[in-house]
Amino acid sequence: MNTASVPTSAAVSAQAECHHQYLLGLELMVASREGPEAVGDWMFRLFRRQHEEKFLAGLGKLGLDGQPDAMACAKYHVLSNGIGGVAVDYIEESATKAWVRFRYPRWMYDGPAICGVPIEASRGFLRGWYARNGVSLNNPRLGFVCVSEDMTGQFGLCGYFREYDRDLGADERLVFAPGERPPAWDPDRQPALPAAEWSEERRAKARRNYAVEFIRNGICELARAIGEPKALAHGRLAARLTGLQHYRRMADAVGGADGGPWEAAEFLRAMFLGMGDGTDLEDYGEDTGGAAVTLRQTGLRIVRGLDGAERDTLLACWIELWRGAVASHRQFMTLDAEDEGDALLWTIRPAR
Repeated sequence: MNTASVPTSAAVSAQAECHHQYLLGLELMVASREGPEAVGDWMFRLFRRQHEEKFLAGLGKLGLDGQPDAMACAKYHVLSNGIGGVAVDYIEESATKAWVRFRYPRWMYDGPAICGVPIEASRGFLRGWYARNGVSLNNPRLGFVCVSEDMTGQFGLCGYFREYDRDLGADERLVFAPGERPPAWDPDRQPALPAAEWSEERRAKARRNYAVEFIRNGICELARAIGEPKALAHGRLAARLTGLQHYRRMADAVGGADGGPWEAAEFLRAMFLGMGDGTDLEDYGEDTGGAAVTLRQTGLRIVRGLDGAERDTLLACWIELWRGAVASHRQFMTLDAEDEGDALLWTIRPAR
């Protein structure tokens, strides 16, 4: 495989899908092995962290500053999720009441995964993000009313942001009203990103970053929810299984071949370019003779800005993703990763 001939966009998209599948697998693993309450607590922590990091800054970036709070919140979810490849309808009822309806297939529960995720996961992210909007906007009258949920077999996640005529108590910022239905959807009133500012290349990178951020924050918050030892064990196993299961799709996307160390190194190089990281192949010639091939990866987007235990746990899990992908080859190989601080040195050898 000539890595230079692989379109960057293909590798970027492959990374987006890989991290998406890893998130789903990890969510199912936590739900099945730690229970519904644990996955609900994890989703609460994850989405609260995402909210605190992104919500207020995102309103400005999306040009929603100055709009009525209920409308701005609903439009934020339509636009930000749309950037990540998630389809959401916007339905404006008034300046103080605006709906969002997530459409199927649901990104968060792709394919049959939706059948294995408990409702506690959905309730967790509603509490973590949606119930927090009014607090972040310093508007104690703003809440969210959920009228439909995914796991109940209704019509998908749907609800509305509403600004009441009184301050809300903590237990009123998120309420459920399953008997309500949204007004008719109007295609002419959907918010849209400025086309001139959002090229397809920028959208592709944003979709990758959307999925990668869920893993970056997800592993860190999982350690807080269930403890670092369990988070590390589940995170590593789910990563390895995702790499094993998803290798073929990734290889097809970047032109990878099922071979030995040479082909595995070329595959990894193509995929790491999709993260925007630097790569340098060593011991690389026309014929490796079955010897080890090494690859230095620099930049390390996956742990950029993290340090200490958060960085170490996340990186240990992420390395297993690529060990799984290499183990999916027909030829048995070992993949070692040496952490050099600002780089990873990968070494691929035939198994003995």
